[in-house]
Amino acid sequence: MFYKLPTSSLINLNWIMITIKNATLDDLELIAPLFDAYRVFYRKESDLEAARSFIKERISNGESIIYLALFSEEAVGFTQLYPIFSSTRLKRVWLLNDLYVDKNHRGKGISKLLLEKSKQLTIDTNAAAVILETEKSNIIGNQLYPSVGFTIEDDVNHYYWEP
Repeated sequence: MFYKLPTSSLINLNWIMITIKNATLDDLELIAPLFDAYRVFYRKESDLEAARSFIKERISNGESIIYLALFSEEAVGFTQLYPIFSSTRLKRVWLLNDLYVDKNHRGKGISKLLLEKSKQLTIDTNAAAVILETEKSNIIGNQLYPSVGFTIEDDVNHYYWEP
């Protein structure tokens, strides 16, 4: 499913003590286990070293923006966004490719904070939108995204090809 974001959608989560930071290489050891757990959630084999290497490449090459959610010093969630471009809008679009919160910290609004940070990135970079997709079976995600202002796009089909 694809979701698109309106330009204004605010939520108030002042009750939660979570820090959202732009991840750097210094955070690699905090992000890698979360990224590995994210992949396992999507039915991939655990491979912490490959996860670490992949994230290191994205950060080193400036190919993505990763926001890390911290509860005190503990990494509890992340989101990763990739820039793509819209020829018709003549602007950048952010692809929110990954969003994950540790199972012990779900239900605390951390996903909403990460989504709000992603929305702010879209505004700050004068991008046209932030887009994402999720499996139709992702009940929690399919409730979460509309609750923070994302709209499902019913008028497009999503196709892919694999070699």
